[in-house]
Amino acid sequence: MFTPPPPFGYADPHIRHVHEHNTLHFNQKKNEQHSTKLQHEPITRTTDPIVTGTSILGIKYQDGVMLIGDTLASYGSLARFLEIDRVLPLGKFTLVGGSGDFSDFQYIMKLLEQLVIDDSIADDGCLLSPHSIQSYLTRVMYQRRNKFDPLYNQIVVGGFRDGKSYLGLSDLRGLAYEGDTIATGYGAYIAQPLLRKHWKQNLTFQEAKHLLDSCMRVLFYRDARALNRVTLGTITAEGPKVSAPYDLDTDWSSGKITYQGFMVRTTGNPAEIKPLSL
Repeated sequence: MFTPPPPFGYADPHIRHVHEHNTLHFNQKKNEQHSTKLQHEPITRTTDPIVTGTSILGIKYQDGVMLIGDTLASYGSLARFLEIDRVLPLGKFTLVGGSGDFSDFQYIMKLLEQLVIDDSIADDGCLLSPHSIQSYLTRVMYQRRNKFDPLYNQIVVGGFRDGKSYLGLSDLRGLAYEGDTIATGYGAYIAQPLLRKHWKQNLTFQEAKHLLDSCMRVLFYRDARALNRVTLGTITAEGPKVSAPYDLDTDWSSGKITYQGFMVRTTGNPAEIKPLSL
């Protein structure tokens, strides 16, 4: 008479039961140890951003809104990443620029891009305006602030829709405001006064570009985290456009005047010093 083979595993049910009991006991003990470890570990938050970008500048001009930012992402005080885009298009009506922690900026852009995709999929004939996008972003920033886990960024939102320009800012505390000129980071202290002084209604494209280039040049001179390689973004009735990176001309000839009167030591003898020659 044919006898079927034993089921896969242990032929003796008692041995199989002992093995299953030991395995279950081991897994339970392992999970308890892991749970105890988690209970004793502190909850951590980002308190000191590492890879950061500096100022973003924005102004309104006769055709729409213009944003500019350099391509540097600094690793602490090291100029580490030299080809980073921090002025990006979003949908049909919006342009976004971000300063602060770069990983947080990447996370924010993913949120906003998904928001635009979901809005497009709805296909209800109504697309999000730049103001609506900034309002959503402000709610996100404020919610993260209330969790004591903020997104360490200042985000500039520029837009053009139905013949109207929009320029606003949201920061890590959930603060939001609009303006004809906006600057983030160190630019809020150095570039914003220059923008307010020279901005006027109905600036042409060339006038607006010259003003922003001049401000970024000043920031490059004064801000240790700035770079003279920048990208320029515009949002008009034709949609958002971002230029390829380009270099700003700089002039360091004033350094010769500043240091011309300095005396330098040429040897170990304190008596042997002579004027510095440049």
